[in-house]
Amino acid sequence: MNRTTHHSPFRHQLLTGAVLLGFLVLAGRVAELQLLDHDFLKHQGEARHLRTVRISAHRGMISDRNGEPLAISTPVESVWANPRELLPAREQLPRLARVLGLDSDHLLRLLTRRKDREFVYLKRHISPQLASRVQALEAPGVALQREYRRYYPAGEVAAHLIGFTNIDDEGQEGLELAYGDWLRGEPGAKRVIMDGRRHVVENVESIRAPRPGKDLVLSIDRRIQYLAYRELKAAVRQHNARSGSVVVLDSRSGEVLALVNQPSYNPNNRRKLHPAWLRNRAVTDLFEPGSTPQPFVIAAAERPLHGAQPHPHLAGPVPGRRAHHPRRARSRHPGPDRRHPQVEQRGGGQDRAQPAPGRLLRRTGAGRLRHLHGQRLPR
Repeated sequence: MNRTTHHSPFRHQLLTGAVLLGFLVLAGRVAELQLLDHDFLKHQGEARHLRTVRISAHRGMISDRNGEPLAISTPVESVWANPRELLPAREQLPRLARVLGLDSDHLLRLLTRRKDREFVYLKRHISPQLASRVQALEAPGVALQREYRRYYPAGEVAAHLIGFTNIDDEGQEGLELAYGDWLRGEPGAKRVIMDGRRHVVENVESIRAPRPGKDLVLSIDRRIQYLAYRELKAAVRQHNARSGSVVVLDSRSGEVLALVNQPSYNPNNRRKLHPAWLRNRAVTDLFEPGSTPQPFVIAAAERPLHGAQPHPHLAGPVPGRRAHHPRRARSRHPGPDRRHPQVEQRGGGQDRAQPAPGRLLRRTGAGRLRHLHGQRLPR
């Protein structure tokens, strides 16, 4: 009994000394971390939680002469993941693939091939409902990013004129491609603090503010564009034609009011887009200017004015002209007229200087075309 009592103070002192020694070791380690290794730890913490986030900038809007939108940018969400964080939690992959409509094996191969990266797109430009379902999964290393998607209110009516952009918001056809530098915006950047689930906890600073693209105003009138497209589509169907084009100009200023083609496509849904539909025939195709007046000549030749007696050699009387007299014709054209190849020469008598059927209006139209184009039409 006395022996146990003799060793009790020694054990108490030993235990007290061990606790004090441990406390001193911990205090020294804390002092070392806070004073000596402070910069190193701060750098490591920022490397794990401080991120530079890209701020997307939307493209400029394309509108018609009245301010009606023809191409606008709408904000959407895209799903991305960090393979280093998502691959260890493979039990989450089937659920994530099912929500995104992907094959789980394909998703696993995608993450495995890019396991050394920290950013991989899983699905871009998703709906707000789908974005909410992805957030509800709370899968490690999976987050959303704000982007912009191009939307075309006129649809197929102005498809060849406006064109479209790809998934990276870069112009591919039409005015979207021709004026890409004007419409394209400059993305910004900011520094934020993220938690372990890649959620933004705090905005630290703004590095560069985003600059949206510039707007583009066209001479197109959306109403005339729609009417021209409707009539062209009906005419192509009625005559079973392979293609057609219509260009409507302002006769006073020369501005293009409408430009439509058939066949066309819907730029908002290009899943079943045929390459031949991208052809802007009104701009790329060539045609002979001399053949332009022919439909009007034929129409005038076959449809005389109401109540007028048709001339024996003309398909119909010409408004504003006096009746053609054979004697006056002989005095005005005593011999074969080589200056006007449109006048048909006939053998003998009063028919020598009579215009051929339907040629008088054609000669007038051909002269107008020669004046505009500066060239003589073929005979």
